[in-house]
Order: sequence, then C-alpha cells, then structure tokens
Amino acid sequence: MRRYSRITGTGSYLPPRRLTNADLVAELGRRGIETSDAWIVERTGIHARHFAAPEVNSSDLGVEAARKALQAAGLQPADIDLIIVATSTPDMVFPAMACILQNKLGANGCPAFDVQAVCTGFIYALSIADAMIRSGAAKRALVVGAEVFSRIVDFNDRTTCVLFGDGAGAVVLEASKVPGILSSELCADGRYVDILCVPGNVAGGQVLGDPLLRMDGQAVFKLAVGVLEKAAHAVLAKAGLTQADVDWLIPHQANIRIMQGTARKLRMRMDKVVVTVDQHGNTSAASIPLALDHAVHTGQVCKGQTLLLEAVGGGFTWGAVLLKL
Repeated sequence: MRRYSRITGTGSYLPPRRLTNADLVAELGRRGIETSDAWIVERTGIHARHFAAPEVNSSDLGVEAARKALQAAGLQPADIDLIIVATSTPDMVFPAMACILQNKLGANGCPAFDVQAVCTGFIYALSIADAMIRSGAAKRALVVGAEVFSRIVDFNDRTTCVLFGDGAGAVVLEASKVPGILSSELCADGRYVDILCVPGNVAGGQVLGDPLLRMDGQAVFKLAVGVLEKAAHAVLAKAGLTQADVDWLIPHQANIRIMQGTARKLRMRMDKVVVTVDQHGNTSAASIPLALDHAVHTGQVCKGQTLLLEAVGGGFTWGAVLLKL
C-alpha cells in the first residue's frame, strides 16, 4: 500500500511587540531616515510587523508555534520522530536550531536538523519531511519556520528595513493512506547569490564582511514572478491538476506586488490568495506557515481544499508544494 503524508495540525506565534508603519517611521526619523506610511504601503502592502524582544531567540518563537501545531494535531512532543526547522536567523552558529527547539519542546531523541533556503526554507523543509515519511523513515514530522529578521536588517536602509518582521509557524505532518502532499518542486540558481544576501561571516571571533541584509529589489521582483509561475505549473503538472483545481494560493508573504503579479500569471483572483503580509511583513521562512495557520484558524481555509504554497528566497531559491488539507 502506498504511503503518503498529510498535515494534521498547524500553529503560529508572533512576538508581542507590534510596530505599525507610524511606529517605524518615527523610529527611523530619529535616525535621520525619511519615509512614510504611504510610501511603505504603496510599495509593499505592509501596514505592521512584529519584532522580538532582545532576549528572545528564533527557537523561542518556534517552540511556541510547535506547541500549538502539536495541540491542533492532538499529539504530544514524544509522538514526533522527526524535526526540521527552516531558518536563516538561528540562535547560534551551531548546533542546529532544531536541536535547541527539540530540547525546549521535550522531544529529545529523534532526528533534528535545520534547512537554510532563506524565504523558501519552509517549502524545502516540508518537501524533505514528505519524502522521509513516504520512504518510511518517519511517521510524524514537525516542520517549523522561525525567524528574527529584525536582527539582520539595516535600519539605515529604508528600502529593506520596512519589509521584514519576526515570527514562527509550524505544521505537523503525519503518515497517511490518503494523499495530502500531492507534489513538490524545489529549485535554485546560484548565479543570483548577490541579489539577496547577508555577505558576512564569523572568523577568529570577529565578523568579517557585512552582517546585514542586502537586496537588489528590482532584480528580485523581476526574477521572483517568473520562477513562481514556473514552479506552480510544475507542481500542478506533476499532480495532473490545473489552476482551476486550486482553492487557495498561499505564497511567501514578501511583497504585495509580487503576490499580485504571481496571481495574475496564474489567472487567479486575489480573493483566492491568502494575504498576511499587511500585518506580518516578510517573515522569511516563517511566512508561509504563519499565513497557513492564520487561514486555518479564521476559517478561510478548510479541510479537503487544495492549496498551492510557493516561495522565493536568497540563493536564489524557489519552490512550490501542492497539497490537499
């Protein structure tokens, strides 16, 4: 009998500190950086984002989202036999944040590792967990996306610092006789490393290079819309479905313009696109599971519906997952 994987629980967590555009404009003004709510909304669609307190790490956000996902699935931490965390802002260089989260959760003993594909990280992690469950290597996987991007943005660069927020999202993926994850597509092209990166590292106890996020916004936009369309068509073709079979598009919440452009390419109405970027900003690897959990808990997305998840990120990475909830 064929073995599949299916999402049985979702969860998310946002740090309490919420910054509206007005809050951020005031904070940037004190630094001598001029911007406005209208400028931010027009270019990004973002109205607010959440920032973690200085003493809070990515794993702290991730464990809260994980607990909620486990509760939704009716499981205990000991029931999990695989943990994969997608993050670009781990607590430390090593060990993997997945191991730190595992200990905080009390799920010690099972395999735990991180996936680094920036904003596409959750798509990569979900695809890996699906493959491991299908192969019989795992039965119940916890897949988490958690980020504190507020730590790596340059608050002297108004074109990037207004985009990002902190948060975490998680799903429980379980073995099933009924298909849940229908197909996936993972891609990368290292020729575009420089258009979105943090070009620094640690050596000899010092930071070498630039430890803050750098982005060529126009280049990212131009590339993103095209590759997202290709990834969407690829997963639909693999599953033998068309755009008409998709109930909801849940894209990476990067920028409302990219999301609108992708929807147009796929001939999908915006009222069939889950949008949380206006309140969360871009939370990188956390954005898709955050949006998914929000849509589930508000009743926007229902069991039995077909969802198309897709993302792009630094690397340049991109990918999509087609699933039935």
